[in-house]
Amino acid sequence: MGGRFGRWMADHWPVAVAAGVLGYLLLPVVVVAGLSFNRPSSRLSYDFHEFTLDNWRDPCGSAGMCEAVVRSVQIGFVATVVSTVLGTLLAFALVRHRFRGRTVVNLLVLAPMATPEVVLGTSLLALLVAAGVPQGFWTVVVAHVMFCVSFVVVTVRARLSGMDTRLEEAALDLYASEWQAFRRVTLPLVLPGIVAAALLAFSLSFDDFVITNFNSGTTVTFPMYVWGASQRGIPPQVNVVGTAMFAVALLMLLVVRVREREPAASK
Repeated sequence: MGGRFGRWMADHWPVAVAAGVLGYLLLPVVVVAGLSFNRPSSRLSYDFHEFTLDNWRDPCGSAGMCEAVVRSVQIGFVATVVSTVLGTLLAFALVRHRFRGRTVVNLLVLAPMATPEVVLGTSLLALLVAAGVPQGFWTVVVAHVMFCVSFVVVTVRARLSGMDTRLEEAALDLYASEWQAFRRVTLPLVLPGIVAAALLAFSLSFDDFVITNFNSGTTVTFPMYVWGASQRGIPPQVNVVGTAMFAVALLMLLVVRVREREPAASK
């Protein structure tokens, strides 16, 4: 038995390692999903005390939580749309065009990703205070766009770099205009990368706490609500929101994956 298992591990060790890493990454998600069905013994207790569906029946049981979730979704949506548009245009410029200062732009794009969030948050706070801009919803949006653009550029640029430009050239040879070649050839090929970049930008915006904490003023997002609630006991409905967000993200990824495979299946 031991020899058979050893031979199987020798033949499939990459799969075993990948499964172990994936299980390690998903373990916190499983714990959060399990705690979403838990009725804790006290607000300061995180042990699994009693199974219940009350948390899912009343996800807004704690005052102010759903308002914070909606505000985070609104900020994430606006920041995602703006950063995806700007990042996609910048990625096309960096991959498809040669211009003076291109190397400097590449370095500046990576700067927000390499800079600690504390530095970004305090720098933007100093800029807003010096300019006399009141802090609130829109300053948080500006802050999130600032760091989300970098991730969008990197994701879309990777997709563009691996794309065969001869497909566009073939479309132009077949008397398609530049707009038609872009709409019918380039955009469908780049769209999975754009969607992946948008999902990444939304998750980063929804999850951000450090930069938001410096520039939010009186605006309370979901991460800030969780941080404030942790001082007096996190309500179990927080686990419901976390589980629901993970399920929605997973569903969107599955939909994109299925749509990618539909053309191949139809052929």
